[in-house]
Amino acid sequence: MSPSGDLSEGFVRVADVEVDAVRPGAHGFILDGRGMDRSDYRLEMEFEMPLDSKTRTVLGELLSQSQWRLSRKVRDPLGKPKSPSKSWSR
Repeated sequence: MSPSGDLSEGFVRVADVEVDAVRPGAHGFILDGRGMDRSDYRLEMEFEMPLDSKTRTVLGELLSQSQWRLSRKVRDPLGKPKSPSKSWSR
């Protein structure tokens, strides 16, 4: 997967995943793949609108040829230590 996107906005890369299999789900698709770290990943996609069979077939084919880069926003990008929550202490 070629690098794209700017992670300097407080995001960190979690995984680069190449999709190995796409299955239909109740309201979308289930994608299984292997990451560059050799871990297995699963992404479940759901659509709020119904998909006709032709649209589902085309989307399934496109998704089966895809790769995904997952990033997440860091809550505290400066890494400041947080004080423990009092609700966790006994």
